[in-house]
Amino acid sequence: MPKIVDHEKQKELLAEATWRVIIRDGMEQATVRKVAEEAKMSVGSMRHYFSTQSELYTYSMNLVTERVKNRIQALQFNGPPLMDMKKILTEILPMDEERKIEMEVWLAFNTKALTDPSLRSLSQKVYMELKAAITKIVNAMFNLGFTHSKMNIELEIERLYALIDGLALHGIQEPTKMPPSLIEAVVIYHLESICK
Repeated sequence: MPKIVDHEKQKELLAEATWRVIIRDGMEQATVRKVAEEAKMSVGSMRHYFSTQSELYTYSMNLVTERVKNRIQALQFNGPPLMDMKKILTEILPMDEERKIEMEVWLAFNTKALTDPSLRSLSQKVYMELKAAITKIVNAMFNLGFTHSKMNIELEIERLYALIDGLALHGIQEPTKMPPSLIEAVVIYHLESICK
């Protein structure tokens, strides 16, 4: 009887192998050959799933965003609204090993997207999705009457986005100086600072 292969699971395993190579050796070393070696698969078999390196990168980055979205959708929102908003924001940040890996890969991908036109549109798409999520959070705080009525909503959206990006970067580059407990404290402090 022929072996049944779950193609989507195989693609996920290849994406995870790509992440490991990127974290260990850097984005430039995440070649099809090196990823195949990491996944213990032949290059020919791997090409059955991804015909180009760009396809592999795109799938790998989409998997990062998909997992973040799935975690956010699985959250239970039953606490004070500010704490619920903090829950959403910290799903994007390097609060544990899983999120740290995702953030490292995402930062490497965004750097590569600056010089690789085939990745730029995905980078911009994810940027807009994250901005939309932050926009919802700031608008919800405003609409619930938590913030000052004269708050500049557009500037606050940009400021919160910049804060989240900065915390992610510092959490990856200097994890001992910016541990998860400090990241969480900064997020809460910022959310409280824009409240009445």
